[in-house]
Amino acid sequence: MGSHSVLALITLIVIGGATRVMEAGLACPDWPLCYGSFLPFNHMNLRVFLEWFHRLDAFLVGILILFKFALSIIWKNEIPNWLPKTYSLLLFLVIVQGSFGALTVINLLDSYTVTGHLLIAFLLLITTISVNQNLENHDIEEPLIWWRLLLFVPLLLTLIQSFIGVRLSSTWSAHICLSFNKQCLILNTHKLFAFPIAFSILLIISTAIYKRSLLNQNWKYLSALFFLLFSQIALGFLSLKTNLNEPIFIIGHQLNASLFIAILTTLIFRNPFTKKGLNHSLNSQMVGINS
Repeated sequence: MGSHSVLALITLIVIGGATRVMEAGLACPDWPLCYGSFLPFNHMNLRVFLEWFHRLDAFLVGILILFKFALSIIWKNEIPNWLPKTYSLLLFLVIVQGSFGALTVINLLDSYTVTGHLLIAFLLLITTISVNQNLENHDIEEPLIWWRLLLFVPLLLTLIQSFIGVRLSSTWSAHICLSFNKQCLILNTHKLFAFPIAFSILLIISTAIYKRSLLNQNWKYLSALFFLLFSQIALGFLSLKTNLNEPIFIIGHQLNASLFIAILTTLIFRNPFTKKGLNHSLNSQMVGINS
C-alpha cells in the first residue's frame, strides 16, 4: 500500500503541473465540485478533465491517508509509537493541501497559493516515502549520518528550484522574459540554480564510487539520479528553445523533479547497506585493520 501512495502522489503532482501548463486551473469554476457535479459530462473537454482528474486524485490520496491514520489508531499497540503521530501529520497536510486547492480557485490562481499547493504536495511525498522506508529499515542501528546529510543538500536545492519554477510559470515571468526581455530575474535564477544541484548530485555519485560498498548497494538509485539529472537539463533547455510552447517538455520537467525528490528521499531514509553489503563492508574494514 505504501508504493501505491507514492505513485498516487507523484501522479497528483504531475497532473497538477499539466493542469497549470494547459491553463486549466480554472476550468472548473467552483470547488470542490466541477460545474456543480462530481462528474461534469456536459462540460467535459481536455482542460476540464485535467482539473477534474487532479481533484479526483487528490481526493483519493486523502481517503487513503485517512484510512491509514484510522488503522494506525486502531492498531496503535502493535505498531511503532511514531507511526500514528506521523499519519496525523500526513492527515493535517492533506487538509492544508485541500485548503490550498480551494484557494487556488477562489484566488484565481494566485502565484503564492499555487506555489504553496505544490510545496505541500512535495512534503506529502517526502513524508510518505520516509514512513515506508522507516518501516522497511526499522532495524538500522547506526545510519550513515554524513551520507544522509550529503543527500539532503540536493533534496533541499531541488525543493527551492521547484519553488522558483512554479513562481516562474505562475507569474508568466518566463514568457515575459523570452518575449520582451523583461522580468528575467526569476528565469535567470532558475537556470543558475541548476549548477549547484548538478554539482551536488555528481558529488554524491563520486562519493559512492569512492566508497565502493555504497555504489554496490545503491547503484540503481544512483543511476536513476544520473539519468534524471541530464534529462532534466535537456528538458529545461528544450522548454526554453520552444518558448515554453510545448507542454510535453514542461510536464516532463515537472515529472523529473518529482522523481528526483522521490529518489533522494528514498536514499536518505533507506538502509544504505543490505545485510550482505554491511557484512562485506565490515569484513573489508577488519582486513584493513589487521593488515
